[in-house]
Amino acid sequence: MEERVALVTGGLRGLGRAMALGLAKEGHAVVAVGHIAEDVPEIERASAQLPGTLQALVADLREAGECDRVVAAAKGRFGRIDILVNCAGLTFTYIDPPRFRRSTIQRFWEVGDEIIDNVVAVNLIAADRLSRRVAGAMVEAGWGRIVNVTTKLDTMNRAGTHPYGATKAALEMATEVWAKEVEGTGLTINIVNPGAGANTPGMAEEMRAMSRDGRAARLVEPEEMVPPLLYVVSREADRVNGYRFDANLWDAALPAAEAARRAGRPAGFEMHPAG
Repeated sequence: MEERVALVTGGLRGLGRAMALGLAKEGHAVVAVGHIAEDVPEIERASAQLPGTLQALVADLREAGECDRVVAAAKGRFGRIDILVNCAGLTFTYIDPPRFRRSTIQRFWEVGDEIIDNVVAVNLIAADRLSRRVAGAMVEAGWGRIVNVTTKLDTMNRAGTHPYGATKAALEMATEVWAKEVEGTGLTINIVNPGAGANTPGMAEEMRAMSRDGRAARLVEPEEMVPPLLYVVSREADRVNGYRFDANLWDAALPAAEAARRAGRPAGFEMHPAG
């Protein structure tokens, strides 16, 4: 593919790390952003022999100024941003760590203000801020990609998932709205999801805690996110806008367009009349 400049949030571990490395492996320049400094040496070692350039950056995306700094750093290093992957997120390992040691759920009124504020700030507001900061230049250039990571509907609306599910539902709907507003500009906005629990630190425990029988279903490996991501950021997907692609449904043995046809559906939620 043509070399692009990508900014990947949550890019120092888990799903984001896999996607950042996958983009660098294809020769793209990548700024991988995370909030844990200890993750930097590992991703720098992993990317050292890849064709693309990867810069690791530590930032607290809860702060508007930090979002500005991240965008400025990417542009200062590489001159522009062609691709934004909004993967940063706070999940149940942050919201309700004791879940792993008990059978009861945490109900919404039992969640503290600080947790609500932080989850909303990272999962929704940071994605919104960064998207607004890069979208105008992408439209002006006539090409760009914003890729959001949300979650399954039955995770969003499951009891005990607040505020994680609520923020992911908001980002899902934002994707649908944004995609309508950029139609025909050359900028596309899509979703790439695992489609099931992901084999990332803490996720297996989360899935077991949320399941009825205490067992986790097959977990999606982070690297499975890479093929659908590479498709939506390619020129082949220039007309693909406002869709979500689930990695667990993606058949990498098929041509990318056919795999996308089978794994994709419009972003947002199917609406049913009351009653």
